[in-house]
Amino acid sequence: MNDSETNGLRVGEAARALGVSVRTLHHWDETGLVSPEARTGSGYRLYSRADIARLQQVLVYREVGMPLEQISRVLASPGADEAEHLRRQRDLLLTRIARLEEMVSSVDTLLERNMTHNELTPEEQAGALGSVWTDPYHDEADMEEAKRALEDLETALAEGLRAGVEPGSSEANALAERHRANVGQWFDVSHARQSLIAQGYTADPRWTEHYDSREPGLAAWLRAIIDANARAHGVDPDTAEWD
Repeated sequence: MNDSETNGLRVGEAARALGVSVRTLHHWDETGLVSPEARTGSGYRLYSRADIARLQQVLVYREVGMPLEQISRVLASPGADEAEHLRRQRDLLLTRIARLEEMVSSVDTLLERNMTHNELTPEEQAGALGSVWTDPYHDEADMEEAKRALEDLETALAEGLRAGVEPGSSEANALAERHRANVGQWFDVSHARQSLIAQGYTADPRWTEHYDSREPGLAAWLRAIIDANARAHGVDPDTAEWD
């Protein structure tokens, strides 16, 4: 291995270290979620420390139930550095740990009653895990609802552009707020943060392609309506910070 290769891991090495499949890393590379730029002399991918950190961020967000498309949005936030993501993920994981600890306590209670032949009534049995149980079908339904909401939003945005809705108009501001609410279901999104996120829509070719594939010019228009709405709320997009 030459000196350039000592600064990164090949895809197989990264997959083994992270406990995921090579196919998964290839898929995330192809979709632009995590795309290492470095290559070996033979043209193989090399994952840098920063690439590995991004992969870890993806894995943690996925572990707490965030869909990949939303993870991509979160990671594209210009103002959120590695420390910001780690703090956010820590909070999400602590919430999950608390729920699991409550579930363990409930299971311990069930086990004790079972071992002592102190049978529960049907009502007690049914409610034993009622306050902590996560219905996987409910979770799947939530994810499907989130996907539908995003699809509806992007359809409405494309229709707004085609209809000639002007940035700064009440209709455009309503669409910008709808976009902010959609992103805000995963983390707090102020108008300043929304403007910073919108910068990626025109700065990152992947986001530009995503929106412009729906309607030519949609990425720039979406950024324009978000910036205009931010100004209406006293935020200067040119000096916005990740508050």
